[in-house]
Amino acid sequence: MLSGELPPEIGDCTELVELFLYENNLSGPLVKELGKLNNLEKLLLWQNSFVGSIPEEIGNCSKLKVFDVSLNSLSGIIPDSIGDLVELVEFMISNNNVSGSIPDGIANAVNLQQLQLDTNQISGLIPVEVGRLINLQVFFAWDNNLEGSIPLSIGSCSNLQALDLSHNALTGSIPPGLFQLQNLTKLLLISNDISGSIPLEIGNSTSLVRLRLGNNRITGEIPKEISGLKSINFLDLSGNRISGVVPNEIGGCTELEMIDLSNNMLEGPLPDSLLSLSGLQVLDVSRNRLDGPIPASFGRLVSLNKLVMSQNEFSGAIPKSLQLCLGLQFLDLSSNKLSGEIPPELGNIQALEIALNLSCNGLTGPIPVQIGALSKLSTLDMSYNKLEGNLSPLSHLDNLVSLNISYNNFTGYLPDNKLFRQISEADLAGNQGLCSFGKESCFLSNVAKSGNGKDEYRSRNAKRLRLALALLITLTIAMMIMGVAAVLRARRGIKGDDESELGESWPWQFTPFQKLNISVERVLKCLVDTNVIGKGCSGVVYRADMDNGETIAVKKLWPSMTVDGAYDDEKSAVRDSFSAEVKTLGSVRHKNIVRFLGCCWNKRTRLLMYDYMPNGSLGSLLHERMGSSLEWELRYRILLGAAEGLAYLHHDCVPPIVHRDIKANNILIGLEFEPYIADFGLAKLVNDGDFARSSNTIAGSYGYIAPGTHFLPTL
Repeated sequence: MLSGELPPEIGDCTELVELFLYENNLSGPLVKELGKLNNLEKLLLWQNSFVGSIPEEIGNCSKLKVFDVSLNSLSGIIPDSIGDLVELVEFMISNNNVSGSIPDGIANAVNLQQLQLDTNQISGLIPVEVGRLINLQVFFAWDNNLEGSIPLSIGSCSNLQALDLSHNALTGSIPPGLFQLQNLTKLLLISNDISGSIPLEIGNSTSLVRLRLGNNRITGEIPKEISGLKSINFLDLSGNRISGVVPNEIGGCTELEMIDLSNNMLEGPLPDSLLSLSGLQVLDVSRNRLDGPIPASFGRLVSLNKLVMSQNEFSGAIPKSLQLCLGLQFLDLSSNKLSGEIPPELGNIQALEIALNLSCNGLTGPIPVQIGALSKLSTLDMSYNKLEGNLSPLSHLDNLVSLNISYNNFTGYLPDNKLFRQISEADLAGNQGLCSFGKESCFLSNVAKSGNGKDEYRSRNAKRLRLALALLITLTIAMMIMGVAAVLRARRGIKGDDESELGESWPWQFTPFQKLNISVERVLKCLVDTNVIGKGCSGVVYRADMDNGETIAVKKLWPSMTVDGAYDDEKSAVRDSFSAEVKTLGSVRHKNIVRFLGCCWNKRTRLLMYDYMPNGSLGSLLHERMGSSLEWELRYRILLGAAEGLAYLHHDCVPPIVHRDIKANNILIGLEFEPYIADFGLAKLVNDGDFARSSNTIAGSYGYIAPGTHFLPTL
């Protein structure tokens, strides 16, 4: 990997046609001597550490066709001389700190096909002159500070295929001419201040594949002309002020895979025509005013993996036919007016592993025994209903990491498993007939051991009193011994050895997220320097060989320290990367995300356990071992798998998850060279209000800012 700065002498290479220095560690400015390269056609400097501005002299490279300086730290403005490059085809400056406005003269580069200005600090208006770029195919300017309206002249860019102006401060209405562009496949205007209604011309966009207008101030109704979108697979109108009904004509968009109409003012029942969308995978109509029953025919949407209908006014029973949606991973029907019993058939949806939320309805009856078959389920919320009976059907949900059954009419004892022994009182509150929280005798395994007579009750109390007195005497003696030992230790000045550094003098707690045959003692024995397989910003990773022949990876997180250098108390466990990884990986399931096996911790040490990946990381494959022999087809498969994992985190998790430290070293490679996203120590759960906005705090490994830091739903 090259480092250092570009020498001014590079301007003497006047016969140079192509200069490819991308993906290095070059720094310093782009020297003005680059303007002397009169024969230069391609200049690729992306993903380095260049600073300063783009030199005005670059306009002297009259034969330049491709200019790519993306992913650097450039500042300054776009020079007016760019308009002098009449042969320029691609101008890409994404992910820098370029400011100022888009120069009007850029329209003189009439051969321009790709204009990528996204993720900078560019402000001002989009110049009307952009409409003269009749060869333009891609125009990306998202995540800037652009303002004003979208110029009508863009409708003259007849070859335009992708337009993304998301995350700016654009106002005005959507130009109808955009929907006359017959080659347009991608139109994204997310998170602006666009108003007005959706143009009726929308039906002319027969090639449009992705239409995302979320988080604006769009009003009016969804036009019936939407049926003309014959190629669309992603429709996002969320976070607007759209009213009226969901038109029946939406069923004409037969290629739809994802629909997000959430957070609007839609009303009425859902149209029957939705059943025509046989490939529909995601349907989110939450936070509207929709009513009527949940259509029983939804069971015919066999491709569904996410169904969100919360915060509406749906009524009636939950249809049994949902059991036919065998790929459903996320089901949220909360905050409606649903009634009747929970259909036992929901237990047949074996793929239901992310969340089942039925809270805030009027559901009655017991929890069906069949719910216990949802062995992969991570989150279950049945709170604020009128459910009754005992909780025994929940005793076999071993993968649950979050459970809320508060404010129902449950009675009896608690299942004796890890979750119920750690569950908070708030998640059980409001069930008057449920055994009091915190009593050992409330767990089913202890019921058979205890009698019901008064004599046994008095006998237990007497035993407890004797035990309490014995403990008091024992503690008094122990405290005296500990006091003497502390004085002796202070005088001798002995420091803790490796065992105390691991915190083994403190009791360990162990929470499995999979069925495991692992002992904490064996894990601790493997935490030695010879087993280290990696180090990162959040901890050290060890290879651990278990007694049963299995091999796992164990991450020991860096300790959390207080300001004065001392270890913080147990409450620090809910902060830092331990909390982030447990909260993140405990609730996600995807073929390209590393499987989280469990965690164990005590006062000073926190350990996370994962599947072991024998081929290391993508970074080591590319740069340390066999990068030259890694075939391009295999590289493509790894890239595609990692992208699918990221898409799942960004679009299919609720709330969305931003990794914030995506890099080659955090893509682990399995036995068959399948990719797995790992190291969620900096992951951020994005709330609806700040969806896809960067954090004010820059996250990532030292010397590296991950693409996820600038996460947008346009990816």
